[in-house]
Amino acid sequence: MSGHSKWSTIKRKKGKADQERGRLFSKLIREITIAARQGGGDINSNARLRAAVQAAKGNNMPADNIERAIRKGTGELPGVAYDEISYEGYGPHGIAILVETVTDNRNRTTSEIRHIFSKHGGNLGEIGCVSWMFDLKGLITVEKNSVDEDKLISLALDVGADDINDEAPEYFEITTEPSKLEQVRDSLKNADIPLVGAELSRIAQSAITLGEKESEQILRLMEALEEHDDVQKVFANFDIPNEIMAKLGK
Repeated sequence: MSGHSKWSTIKRKKGKADQERGRLFSKLIREITIAARQGGGDINSNARLRAAVQAAKGNNMPADNIERAIRKGTGELPGVAYDEISYEGYGPHGIAILVETVTDNRNRTTSEIRHIFSKHGGNLGEIGCVSWMFDLKGLITVEKNSVDEDKLISLALDVGADDINDEAPEYFEITTEPSKLEQVRDSLKNADIPLVGAELSRIAQSAITLGEKESEQILRLMEALEEHDDVQKVFANFDIPNEIMAKLGK
């Protein structure tokens, strides 16, 4: 299983402490603002905004917060001017890492992301050095105990999903072409299948399997990147065997 899957599982197990919840809300608000700025404030004609609003609602963000973020994006309310910047580099043991950020200070963010990579045994690279290793896909996550596996596989494949991964102990992960994410998501919801998440993601084409020590090192880097206020998403191409995940308490 790719680094995205393992890292997503680890983050879910962290729970939603107030600090984590506050950070999540900040990331969701920035995504809504950017989406509204780029494509307008109508969720019916702006697919990115529609996905961002659905993610916010799925995490119980108040409707007023969502509306304010949209209006800031469209310019109806004053707000911060954000830029989207992606960073690429390598972590310890040659792990490819792709970091998506939203920032109001490009120089500060670049300096701080570079420092995080260096501090944890990695190095920031040039644009394009690792992005070719990742494919843009729709990713839908479903808890295994909430659905019959045969029903999920049959329905998902019938409505256009590419693949269903069952390697994670607690979750099924359904991948789609980006253009079919909403179609597959809506079909599953209409069939009363509860979804943990549905988003566009960067899926590694192949993964590097890590041992226990190497896993500890890369997870420290991933956590440091995720905790940075400007970071929206982090993707990597590592694989941690389930027995090591359990040993590390992840």
